[in-house]
Amino acid sequence: MKTETHMFTKGIRLAVTLALVSMFSCAHASLLLDRIVAVVESDVVTESELNERMSVIKAQSGPQTNLPSDDILAEQVLQRIIIERLQVDWGERRGITIDDLTLDQAMRNLAQRNNMDLNQFRDALTRQGIDYVTFREQVRTEMAITQTRRRAVESSVQVSDKEIDALLESQQENLNQNAEYRLAHILIQLPQDPTPEDIEGAKTEIEGIRQQALDGDSFTQLAISYSQADDALEGGDLGWRNINQLPAIFQRQLVTMQPGDISEIIRSGSGFHIFRILDMRGQESNMVEQVLVRHILIRVTEVRTEEEVRRDLIQLRERIINGDDFGELARAHSEDPGSSVNGGEVGWSSPSVFTPAFRDVTESLALNTVSEPFKSRFGWHILEVMDRRQHDNSAAALREEARNYLRQRKIEEETDLWLRQLRDESFVEIRLNEPS
Repeated sequence: MKTETHMFTKGIRLAVTLALVSMFSCAHASLLLDRIVAVVESDVVTESELNERMSVIKAQSGPQTNLPSDDILAEQVLQRIIIERLQVDWGERRGITIDDLTLDQAMRNLAQRNNMDLNQFRDALTRQGIDYVTFREQVRTEMAITQTRRRAVESSVQVSDKEIDALLESQQENLNQNAEYRLAHILIQLPQDPTPEDIEGAKTEIEGIRQQALDGDSFTQLAISYSQADDALEGGDLGWRNINQLPAIFQRQLVTMQPGDISEIIRSGSGFHIFRILDMRGQESNMVEQVLVRHILIRVTEVRTEEEVRRDLIQLRERIINGDDFGELARAHSEDPGSSVNGGEVGWSSPSVFTPAFRDVTESLALNTVSEPFKSRFGWHILEVMDRRQHDNSAAALREEARNYLRQRKIEEETDLWLRQLRDESFVEIRLNEPS
């Protein structure tokens, strides 16, 4: 009997041992599968984290965005994650964190700005193939980075009246102060104390990129693939900016350029730049009419005829008239990557910047009315004019804008220097291309 009891006990121990070994082996295998692609100070970036971020970017970009290969995209995304980690770490060491209550309120605010409640917003993300938990944590990261940059850079930036006077005076002769430009740019960075070899290598690289752009390669894809600026994954798009908001080294070339032109190579403290004018606009009068418009764009393709596209838009219009949310439908169906994520909104704009067909519908349409489907050079649209206003471009307003633009420019310059210093002073080891 004693022997049987001993054997029974021994069997239990053996089973437990085997179970523990199995559990350990599975955990070890899991770690092996989720390999480390970068070490950032005392933290690591795993392959699964990188893949999740790439999935979000692909989902948000839409099928119309010509993203580079996964290898190139992975390198760009990894660099962004590294910079994010360094900023969050800097902030955490100084007590900057985002608690769950603050984050929850931010998510509700984000949903409201998109005309949804939180559950609807969660469902919308899911339909785009975006994991809600991953997205939520990315919002936490971005909020922490905003507070960190405010502490590290923005709080110390000041703009004097003399600087404003000098800026306004310098622009009076050659440039329309009301002119606005939409630029995309590519930056090849230089280290803080570059050697002649560093300078020559960066210059050769930017020359090659510029030649590719001149030969007809997509400037957006070139920026995503090669630019080392923070906005690389947005195709280098700087958005609409008043002339006074742009760096002086850019302004000097703008005088002789037209939309579509690519600049000469520009050297700055950060490195070598090229930029392309995507569009430009400007008004001479002090008061400018602006409209707030949202739209849904569907393009004709080889497998989708104009009649099919028009029929789809008629159905979407009927759904909106019957109570469906315009913004939600735009996010789900619009093929304009620039506005679809914002529920189709293109922001306050002067009708003069639109294509003729888009402008004509905008000017003739009553507020809060959805247009019939119409065709522009981009495809077929339906649109709604949400509001109209007269924008003040008086001298006082221009002065205040100049103050804001100068401050923003200083913030961008100081942030760039701070990030480069942070990167140079931190331990970072990239293992992305190491064999598994």
